[in-house]
Amino acid sequence: MLRILVKKQLEEVFRGYFYNSKKNCMRPKWQIALYFVFYALIMVGLLGGMFTGLSFSLCGPFTVAGYGWLYFVMMGGIAAAIGIFASVFNCYSGLYLGKDNDLLFSLPIPLRTIIASRLINVYILGAMYSATVMIPTSVIYWITAGISAISVICHLLWYIMITVFVLMLSCIFGWIVAKLSQKIKNKGLISAAATLMFIGLYYYCYFKAGDLIQQVITHVDSYADKIKGAAYILYLFGRVGESDIIATLIMSAITAVVFTLVWRLMSRSFLKIATAEGKTAKIKYREKRYTQKTVFGALVSKELAKFTSSSGYMLNCGMGILLIPVGGIALLFKGKMLAEVIGNMFADKPGVLPIMICGALCTLAAMNDIATPSVSLEGKSLWIPQSLPVHAGKVLRAKACVQIILTGIPMLVACICALFVVDASVPVKILMVIVPLIQVVFSSLFDLILGLKMPLLNWTNELAPIKQSGAIVASMFGGWIFTMIMMVAYILVGYKLGAFTYLIICGVIYALAALTMLRWLDTKGAKEFEAL
Repeated sequence: MLRILVKKQLEEVFRGYFYNSKKNCMRPKWQIALYFVFYALIMVGLLGGMFTGLSFSLCGPFTVAGYGWLYFVMMGGIAAAIGIFASVFNCYSGLYLGKDNDLLFSLPIPLRTIIASRLINVYILGAMYSATVMIPTSVIYWITAGISAISVICHLLWYIMITVFVLMLSCIFGWIVAKLSQKIKNKGLISAAATLMFIGLYYYCYFKAGDLIQQVITHVDSYADKIKGAAYILYLFGRVGESDIIATLIMSAITAVVFTLVWRLMSRSFLKIATAEGKTAKIKYREKRYTQKTVFGALVSKELAKFTSSSGYMLNCGMGILLIPVGGIALLFKGKMLAEVIGNMFADKPGVLPIMICGALCTLAAMNDIATPSVSLEGKSLWIPQSLPVHAGKVLRAKACVQIILTGIPMLVACICALFVVDASVPVKILMVIVPLIQVVFSSLFDLILGLKMPLLNWTNELAPIKQSGAIVASMFGGWIFTMIMMVAYILVGYKLGAFTYLIICGVIYALAALTMLRWLDTKGAKEFEAL
């Protein structure tokens, strides 16, 4: 039974490799094989190659200096971090929030078997990613210092220690997230924020890792003494890689004890968390006046609620909401330097800086394609907006309006920040605010038309129209192409007109195109929506 459950868990993890949620059917065998070959190339070729190079650069100097154990501490830490990053989210969803929890609990299957199958699934995923670091670490060390039977055994135990450590931390983080999720109302918004924070932390550590490694190499004696004095357990952990039998026995015993404690914690809390429905707040009724919304306001509220309830929708289609103001704030700190660089590059083309900044902000705005999958996300419920006593054009306008609002407000903030950087006349600065906002309206309507022309309504997973739709690719690259044309055209011929005249022309073109698309949505677009 355990083998069957583990197989089921792994098939769920790699479900996208076997099943086409876009077409609602199984993939052909050649396509499945191609997916796994690509996955192996990423794991072995990209990650494995990268960490092989890192191992090669660290192993020799550390081993010759007599600090081989510090080499294993550093590489083991990297392996643990990679494994945790890869498996922590799967632990939360696969361990506690399995969609088949009710079915499994109703079957005559021991609870410990269900827990064990979930843990093995998390362990395998973490071990696969950690292996991309640990295998090159061991191979490069054996090439440098030699190989023996004792060394192979100790390295296998070292591998098990790291993967068990990854499993334990993943379970602890998953347990914390599961406990918090029971008390959170808007889980989609919190999940998106947590994912962004985790990814941001990962990249911060990634970019700081190079400086830290260089610092450790430069002051290896000092760091080695500090680790031995303040974190002796790390020293023992590194000695395992150097085939120290006593250190291997001690660390194996510690790993077994800690794993036992985590297993007991899991056994006691798993059923309670997996079957919990969350706390329902008791609200005392109080009579109050309710302000009636307009029809259009209600439609916009519905679309906004759909967007904020899905973390996948927000992360894949709304990154510009965060990046646009970040870009504006970055201009406040680095704008003067950027102005000097652009001024030197295009010294013979006056007024290029306002155009480049507008183009850069519009490029960030193109990363917002909220309106594109909004029609497809109606899915099997499409009949509901179609049957409402509301003109279809108003329904489509509401879908575009959400993107206009969520992109326009950050764009306004970024444009105001850009005004402090550009040394231009007042009319040009005014146009630097107006033109990007008109482009936001144009982009929102353009994205909605693409979604209406290329709908994907037979999906089984909402991420299919969000990530795998051709309309998404066309909307993002289309926005970038329009912006690129605007910047390149100014560099080639537009500078002869000057920034003020050129921005007026761009604003008029965007405005006329937006009005044309809006007219089409109210007439032909509405009919196409009703006919879907």
